[in-house]
Amino acid sequence: MLARGISAAVIVVLLDQLSKAAILAHVVGAGFAGERITGFFNLVLTYNRGMSFGLFNTGARSGAGLNALLFSLAAAAIVAGLVYWLSRVSSPLLAIAIGLIIGGAVGNVVDRLRLGAVVDFLDFHIGYWHWPAFNVADSAICVGVAAMLLDGLLLHREAH
Repeated sequence: MLARGISAAVIVVLLDQLSKAAILAHVVGAGFAGERITGFFNLVLTYNRGMSFGLFNTGARSGAGLNALLFSLAAAAIVAGLVYWLSRVSSPLLAIAIGLIIGGAVGNVVDRLRLGAVVDFLDFHIGYWHWPAFNVADSAICVGVAAMLLDGLLLHREAH
């Protein structure tokens, strides 16, 4: 199961970094203020120096280096724990779920170390209510957690 989870993580990191490179290439020098794609989805460009959903995101560059370092260290510790857990699981769904979370965490850490902030660009909304902008890594983490909950709460396996 370790190989299955690590494969999922590698795929997430690749898709995440490729999508971020594409959006950054799309907006370079264009004075990009966002692009409406549908009535409920826009492409935007934000740099999140904080945590999930912009928590601790001051928007200013002051403290950005410290935030990037602290959040990267915390993510590295979490990823280490998840890899250990992954090495012990026997459920294919749980292995993929953990891999998605690992890949999402690593994808965002790459941004923090490279740019000092996480690139977010997906903006879904209903009318004037906007969900916080997010990226492929964030999506993988959410799907991974949901799959983990599904595996743990709804799928009935024999206790080992």
